[in-house]
Amino acid sequence: METIQRCHECGAEVQEGQTCQENFYQMLGWESEQPANWEVHHLTVLCYHLQHPSLYSPEGLSAGFTLLTDFLERGTTPTEVRKQRGAQVDSGARTWKIKGTPESHGVYDPPVVWSMTTNQVIAAGIDNYCDSVRAWASSILISLKTSGHIPPQ
Repeated sequence: METIQRCHECGAEVQEGQTCQENFYQMLGWESEQPANWEVHHLTVLCYHLQHPSLYSPEGLSAGFTLLTDFLERGTTPTEVRKQRGAQVDSGARTWKIKGTPESHGVYDPPVVWSMTTNQVIAAGIDNYCDSVRAWASSILISLKTSGHIPPQ
């Protein structure tokens, strides 16, 4: 009997050769193969990191919550975010780290139960990529609100 392996961060089923990181690299590849897929790049990177919070520092994770809310609920574009917050996140001016380290990284307490992961984005295929990433992002926002990590507005 084969045991199901799970990603230690997001809980997604992990099959040999199909880890979350491999799925993420596949998505980035799809963005390169079909330039129209680039339009959701900001969501792809953000969603992957939000579901794998150790990639972020605690402050970076909190900033990610704000970005996801801005993108999905306020309709803010990546260009607008760069204009509005460029000085705040400039590495020369910022007093906090975005990237997590073994000593200081993001974590969910209580844990988040995700209704969609990279597996579903990959399973939907390259032709449905943009719609799948948008659905993934929406599912993450709902899961973060349901778990209390993003307060309802």
